[in-house]
Amino acid sequence: MNEAPFQTLWVYLAEAPLFWLTATLLAWIGALKLHRLSGSLALLNPVVMTIGLLIGLLWLTGTPYAVYFDGAQFIHFLLGPATVALAMPLYRLRMDLRALAIPILAALLVGALVAAVSAVELASLFGADRTILLSLAPKSVTTPVAMGISEKLGGIPALTAALVVLTGLVGALFGVGLLRRLGIRDPAVTGIALGTAAHGIGTARAFQLGNREGAMSGLAMALSAIVSALLLPALLRWLGLLDG
Repeated sequence: MNEAPFQTLWVYLAEAPLFWLTATLLAWIGALKLHRLSGSLALLNPVVMTIGLLIGLLWLTGTPYAVYFDGAQFIHFLLGPATVALAMPLYRLRMDLRALAIPILAALLVGALVAAVSAVELASLFGADRTILLSLAPKSVTTPVAMGISEKLGGIPALTAALVVLTGLVGALFGVGLLRRLGIRDPAVTGIALGTAAHGIGTARAFQLGNREGAMSGLAMALSAIVSALLLPALLRWLGLLDG
């Protein structure tokens, strides 16, 4: 009996310009509070929970992603200033960066290559076709760059975007725990590992650990994207996935 009024109310709310922006902010605030109440449990990562809550809401209401994006695109706009803001903690650590320049560059080079080769070879063992492999190669690069690389290589940018998000979620959930089990506790090493392997979502996790981890992760995320864009075509030719 109340179904029609509810549908009318939902149609009104869904078309309101600030509804999806408000829903995103409320999901984030709720996820962040739950994360803190849990004692910062890795499995309750606020980024992961927020994504899950929003996906569930879109699915339950049958709302297309395009409609959600139209309402929440201000958050997408803020990604640019947020990325630029990563320069501030990096500037404070500029002396450390000079001292660690060679180890950082070596780690980025090895990390970017291993991320691509391991993913492509493992997927190949399971019988993935060439297009899937090309879409998978840039999965550890931040989403806009990864989609551009995928398109140039002949992959499927939309699939690459989904794989990038999945990679980031896995890195944010299990990366720190794995590093600790390996006896790695150095903030710089932790940040570089998260930024190289898990891009922006890993960087958000790194900032939860500390400013040093977050700054190093942001640096690794940016430089890893550059390294991958430059080296992936040659690497994939060597693996026989690209002609010429």
